[in-house]
Amino acid sequence: MPTLWLVVSLLVLSAAGFVFGRQRAMSSAEGNAKELHSLPSYYGHNVAFTTLLPALGALAIWLLVQPMFIESRISQLIPEELAPDRQTLGLVMSDVGRVAEGLDVAIAKGALSADEAKSLRTELTDVRARLGEVGVALGADVRPEVLEAAQQYRVMSKTGNVLMAVFVAVLALGGFSWSYMQTHKDFRARNVVEKGILSLLILAASLAILTTIGIVLSMFFETINFFKLHNAADFFFGRTWAPNFRGDSELSILPLLWGTLYVSVIALLVAVPVGLFAAVYLSEYANNTVRAFAKPLLEILAGIPTIVYGLFALLTVGPLLVGTFGKGGFLGVEWMAGATSVLTAGVVMGIMLIPFVSSLSDDIINAVPQAMRDGSLGLGATRSETIRQVVLPAALPGIVGAILLAASRAIGETMIVVMGAGAIAKFSGNPLDSMTTITTRIVSQLTGDTDFASPETLVAFALGLSLFVLTLGLNVLALYIVRKYREQYE
Repeated sequence: MPTLWLVVSLLVLSAAGFVFGRQRAMSSAEGNAKELHSLPSYYGHNVAFTTLLPALGALAIWLLVQPMFIESRISQLIPEELAPDRQTLGLVMSDVGRVAEGLDVAIAKGALSADEAKSLRTELTDVRARLGEVGVALGADVRPEVLEAAQQYRVMSKTGNVLMAVFVAVLALGGFSWSYMQTHKDFRARNVVEKGILSLLILAASLAILTTIGIVLSMFFETINFFKLHNAADFFFGRTWAPNFRGDSELSILPLLWGTLYVSVIALLVAVPVGLFAAVYLSEYANNTVRAFAKPLLEILAGIPTIVYGLFALLTVGPLLVGTFGKGGFLGVEWMAGATSVLTAGVVMGIMLIPFVSSLSDDIINAVPQAMRDGSLGLGATRSETIRQVVLPAALPGIVGAILLAASRAIGETMIVVMGAGAIAKFSGNPLDSMTTITTRIVSQLTGDTDFASPETLVAFALGLSLFVLTLGLNVLALYIVRKYREQYE
């Protein structure tokens, strides 16, 4: 049974459980709802939740574990000469999955029967012909061992899906029967349902925390493997970034960190004044009509994909800067050789960050009590003096927190830097030079057919962990400033 139909069946059974559970509760009270411990709907929800939630949880776990279990078993069938290392084994297993999918398509179209798919273990020529009849092509590099593994993969997947459907159905029916038999007028259905909802809320909060922990641990262990292969002193204190996959790479984070911070500072120099001035205007000067139009229009910038900003940097801002600072431009001196530069990426990234700063600052300024404005105006201050001397100082901790959050967003940006700043890792104070950042190098080191166990690849995890620590520190600093200096108004 396809997973979609299995889920639909569970939903239908759960809906039936709600109806039958409610009816049973009312029958036990002889139709008088006042005799029930809880409202009638709680009894229905108890049966519905007991039917649906354990079955859905088991289904999710099964779908997560089954592919890993099957791949671990099938990988043992792959000869060592075909997959001498982990990376090659992953490529072979991809071929196995592709061939297994092709066999399923051929069976569905009638070119092969299920029995033939099991028996054609090493007859690769026959299988190619059968699959070619229905438009399924196998690559020339598929070997008989891969075909046999694909056939076993398909059989185990089919068997696992059948067992999954049976187990989930039995669990759902068992939950339905048990909760239905429990239902009577004295059953504390409300307490059970509310405890179940509380457990779901705790689970949702725990998933977010556990996901963060899992990401950190995955980077941490790969970072340890990197430092086993590469000198930590060169990574933290070296001055050159030069990966070459020949065993003598220089992999220092410092030039990448310099480029990251340089681009981020320029972005903040663009975003903070514009965003803060926009927030002051919208919250203090604009009427309701202008605010209702301008604020959503400004926040549209936050919804534009970063790849579009990257194209804007590459095709518009970069050539514009070259026309100004390039050969034959400003003062007749060639200040800028190409369209990619720190200034190009920083300006475009600053435009992207404007809604982050303006929207957060606007909410913070609006949170300042109106009584403080009225008191300042009543003492004879002008509106601009009230904003400078009362509103902004009161909102300053929140504004600083918003700026630090925007800085975290700038440090983690990738596509704008890839297309606007270039790919050269170096120390330079010239904003018209091409540079690169940590995120760009992470993408570069993990792209292509590279040895996953080499320091040139594992360095991406060390860079990622360093970037995580940097952004986490900025977020913690923002929270500290907001909590320490925020004034509590009644």
